[in-house]
Amino acid sequence: MKSQDTVTPEEEGIPDQQPRSVEERFAHRVEMHVPDRHNPRLRAVMDWANGNDELYASWVSSNVNAIERLGMTDHGPVHVKIVMNIAVRLLRLLMDGGVQPAVCTHYGLEPLDAEVVVALASLLHDVGMSIHRTNHEEYSLFLARDFLKSVPEDLYSPRVWAILQSEVLHAIIGHRTGGSPLTLEAGVVRVADALDMAKGRSRIPFETGSMSIHSISAAAVEQVHLEAGEEKPVRISIEINNSAGVFQLDQLFREKLRGSGLEPHLELRAFLGQDSEKRLFRQFTL
Repeated sequence: MKSQDTVTPEEEGIPDQQPRSVEERFAHRVEMHVPDRHNPRLRAVMDWANGNDELYASWVSSNVNAIERLGMTDHGPVHVKIVMNIAVRLLRLLMDGGVQPAVCTHYGLEPLDAEVVVALASLLHDVGMSIHRTNHEEYSLFLARDFLKSVPEDLYSPRVWAILQSEVLHAIIGHRTGGSPLTLEAGVVRVADALDMAKGRSRIPFETGSMSIHSISAAAVEQVHLEAGEEKPVRISIEINNSAGVFQLDQLFREKLRGSGLEPHLELRAFLGQDSEKRLFRQFTL
């Protein structure tokens, strides 16, 4: 599965150079979808997310801060959608490989409930970027707490919902650098966030002239594939077009994988997807 399978080319486009109104930004709204595999609660979460204007406004604000004010990579609805789909796919592969989610082990809940936790945490993990990049993970916690109050009340009993909210918030704070996930679900969200590394996410800073090892290495990543592994439950294959893409894996992905709890369950390989390396730039100056 490619991490961009559910994202259209239009959704990856560089935003207009001229400021856009709120209504214009909402007119290009990105719909949240993930294969629900007969999970009615996961389907209800998608309906809730797609009908929540305040949540979408937070994603828009996060992207304005990230892209238009800081010249960073995407942190808005496209990023959220990709992370959610990677996370749910990764969780299912792990469960198919015999790895148990924490909500099943500690609370006797169902694997379908773990999918809800992972999806919600993915949707809400970066909403704090709407406030500031610095400490955005902490800001995401109190914003997420308010958003979770608007999830349909009939989804779970109050007791179970209180537990699941804690699991979602734990997964959100666990995705930060140096975070220490204590659950499989939190580790999945942390790793999924790092796996949104394909070149679509780097287009805006790279194509507008931001020249750094971060933007160049991100532009070198063509696709991310997730599949069942041979020796471990999950194989992650990264297709790159230039050796600079190894930086994404060795420095950035390794940091997120370390301490995630998923290290024993993943095998990773990178390969050049074409006969010769793609030239990504002609000159670099300081």
